[in-house]
Amino acid sequence: MTRVLQEEHALSDRFITHVLARNIRIEADLVDQLFNSSEKRLARALLLLARYGKPDQTDRVLPKLSQETLADMIGTTRSRVNFFMNKFKKLGFIEYNGGLKVNSSLLTVILHD
Repeated sequence: MTRVLQEEHALSDRFITHVLARNIRIEADLVDQLFNSSEKRLARALLLLARYGKPDQTDRVLPKLSQETLADMIGTTRSRVNFFMNKFKKLGFIEYNGGLKVNSSLLTVILHD
């Protein structure tokens, strides 16, 4: 791998870009886990899964995902995820219609302190 990275500059550039982007994401996840409430962590996870901020992404419907999986992702219990998902649905931040649709209004949960 070292030899290929030294010989193939285009590959090494892409590889380093990927590693740095992954490192930034891991650091952001750690900060999120340490300083944000489980409600904000869930909102952030849903927005990331819906790929908000990506210019090529227009469809905000998520594939089938269990509340247990979401709870594992954000470090809380399934019952807390259920509570917040019901709250988000009631407030119009998300919709269940054959799939989970994430509305841009969910950003207010993250931005509001």
